[in-house]
Amino acid sequence: MDTSTGEGARFQFSSDQSLLVYFGHQITLEANENVRRLLRLLELEPVVGVRNLHPAYCSLLIKFDALRMQHNELEAILRQYLKRLDEVKLPETRRVEIPVCYGGEFGPDLAEVCKIREIAEAQAIELHASAEYLVYFLGFVPGFAYLGELPKELATPRLAAPRKRVTAGSVGIAGNQTGVYPFSTPGGWRLIGRTPLKMFQAERHGLSLLSIGDRVRFTPISRERFAALENA
Repeated sequence: MDTSTGEGARFQFSSDQSLLVYFGHQITLEANENVRRLLRLLELEPVVGVRNLHPAYCSLLIKFDALRMQHNELEAILRQYLKRLDEVKLPETRRVEIPVCYGGEFGPDLAEVCKIREIAEAQAIELHASAEYLVYFLGFVPGFAYLGELPKELATPRLAAPRKRVTAGSVGIAGNQTGVYPFSTPGGWRLIGRTPLKMFQAERHGLSLLSIGDRVRFTPISRERFAALENA
């Protein structure tokens, strides 16, 4: 069941114990900011019975205790929260720099990306490192941040068939997104480089190196610098 609200959001029953709040269906900064504002408000003023919050590009999935409330009751509460979104102050933007060794064994798909986009490898690296990316949300596996948007000259579809294993730290692109694999996992993004940084650590405060709303830049490094940072 879908219902709309005057604040520009739309509600959709996702399961018997979850509700989706959409701020449109396009990946835009405005939609994602509304997601982050609602997420922030629900973190500061938790709703009794809400169990988990799962943000995405332009939506927030809210899981709740079905024994304590029904969809319409949660929706009524959220409609009041939506009226206050303009009052929400988001945390100060954090900027994170990620060193990357591009190409070769670290970026086995870089040459193919360049062939598809008809650009030189040096230009592809320069393009990827020239942009400042927004962390739209985290998902897939813990610590995997969906970053956007890629320069249009680099936008390339994901692989037709995913790899069975992608090395931790691999930097990939898919469509107009980029991201870093925090663990060795299967994956279908095109790999253009690798970082020696640990994207997820159990002993780190916050666990993930990146958080929703962060701004990220990639910095090209040599193989020698990669080895030094990896062994530091």
